[in-house]
Amino acid sequence: MRGAACLEAEPAEAGVGAPRGRMTKQKRKVPGGPEKKSKSRKKACMEEEPRAPEAGPDVQDANPTLTPEQKRVLERKLKKERKKEERKRLRAAGQAAQAPLAQRSGAELALDYLSGWAQKQAGWRFQKTRQTWLLQHMFDQDKVPDKHFPTLLAYLEGLQGRARELTVLKAEALMRELDAADNIRDSPGKAQRLRQVLQLLS
Repeated sequence: MRGAACLEAEPAEAGVGAPRGRMTKQKRKVPGGPEKKSKSRKKACMEEEPRAPEAGPDVQDANPTLTPEQKRVLERKLKKERKKEERKRLRAAGQAAQAPLAQRSGAELALDYLSGWAQKQAGWRFQKTRQTWLLQHMFDQDKVPDKHFPTLLAYLEGLQGRARELTVLKAEALMRELDAADNIRDSPGKAQRLRQVLQLLS
């Protein structure tokens, strides 16, 4: 019997075998409580234990001598083996494990975030990374198409604190840059967006 052999190998008291002159901390034994074993003792005991038959859960019920810990170990092993067999079966059938979905771009995620806000979806929640992306790219017509810009303006109305201040400063700096380079005629869409944002937030 494995349990008895392993228990016999353990010292009876915590203080036995300790060097003299030192007080050792003795552990209080709780009646009926589980006794702790070191990992090396556990491993040695597990090696002594004969392997249980690899059948379904009904084998575990039929063998009442297994402790709850042994049952858990056996269940984990069986689960691992079932997964391994399933992967082998799929490989043999020519089907690879399902590849993860392709990563969506930051633009798609940010525009979905904005659309979710506009539709007042129940699952919508504030996401700083999405807001930051929108604030950085709101003047770029390629990244934030014209059909999304009115929604973005409505979103900016609720902008507060430091984000609002920085957005105004950025818009003013970009407007001065366009005026100085006389590029307003070259990029009328950007200039119009800058004016709308400044008018809204100032």
